[in-house]
Amino acid sequence: MKRLAIIGSTGSIGVSTLDVVAAHPDRFEVVALGAGGNTDLLAEQVERFGPELVAVKDAQAAGRLRQRIGDRCTIVAGVPGQVDVATFDDADMLVSALVGAIGLQPTYEAIRAGRDVALANKETLVMAGRAMTEAAAASGAKLLPVDSEHNAIHQCLRGEDSAEVRRLWLTASGGPFRGWPSERIRDVTPEQALNHPTWKMGPKITVDSATLMNKGLEVIEARWLFAVPPDRIRVVVHPQSVVHSMVEFVDGSFKAQLGVTDMRHPIQYALSWPERWAASLPDFDPVAAGPLEFEKPDMGRFPCLGLAYAALEAGGTAPAVLNAANEVAVELFLAGRIGFMHIAAAIEATLETADAGSDETVDGVLEADGRARTMAREWLEQGVGS
Repeated sequence: MKRLAIIGSTGSIGVSTLDVVAAHPDRFEVVALGAGGNTDLLAEQVERFGPELVAVKDAQAAGRLRQRIGDRCTIVAGVPGQVDVATFDDADMLVSALVGAIGLQPTYEAIRAGRDVALANKETLVMAGRAMTEAAAASGAKLLPVDSEHNAIHQCLRGEDSAEVRRLWLTASGGPFRGWPSERIRDVTPEQALNHPTWKMGPKITVDSATLMNKGLEVIEARWLFAVPPDRIRVVVHPQSVVHSMVEFVDGSFKAQLGVTDMRHPIQYALSWPERWAASLPDFDPVAAGPLEFEKPDMGRFPCLGLAYAALEAGGTAPAVLNAANEVAVELFLAGRIGFMHIAAAIEATLETADAGSDETVDGVLEADGRARTMAREWLEQGVGS
């Protein structure tokens, strides 16, 4: 039995992870869960999977959960509580599925403790890729990607010599506004941005997909996961979302991973690695998939992708600044306080004015993150982006 700790258990990835666990009851045991404030769903998960330790976002959520589950397990709160779950002694692997910078500290501490990590929290590597990979090298922890694109590349690289790899190709659906003219994109509403054409995801990542920032964050994540420089990581728009990503080799050959658009597949791959298990998922039919299209991303209409490449090239804590500004802007957009195009404008303004610095330790990136959040919020609230 592989014993799992999961942070972000009530989010879309967490729920899908528990679906995979339920499909393989003889292979997994859930020993710890971390979530935010959705105590109703978390209580159901506790009753079904019986973890020993549970973390929630604050004392109020802890009180609500205690009323629901009584003394079934230990309840802790806040970021320290998420760290407790991530480093729980009885766990063999952490599934890091919290969304945003809040997942950084728990994931880092799990890696330092030598815990293998199934990584869905891309912000961990975006913000502190050097610190995370150095910690993994020191502790022996394995980082196994859950994002469908990086998971696909991981599959394509199995058994291959890294010296024979020319480029990594990340596929992007293009989001709901792929064919829209610039003037129409300016008037996009949160409801429209949350209507993703192929994937069902949480609100933050869905908006990131609409701006192409999600793909920019994935470029930065790929740089650290696979030790490939930015100029060898390409993005291609693939509306059908059938090819999840590709690897190009020095002889011009490509290897692609195809499959149904269901996150349970990459989750199961990460949890079962280095083995492959049968999955209770719909079969992929290449004939029914129909023609497959590939397009160059339009960085003019979707500037967030170019901003991510620029932050990666700048190095230091610039990617942490990028991520922080994006999180603030997406939050305000979803609240209806700024327009869709103001997201990229706020990120660009913050990158231009923030002192990114060169301190790539976890403390350093967290300090840069805090400064960038303040700057982005002030820029937007001063009316520059409203």
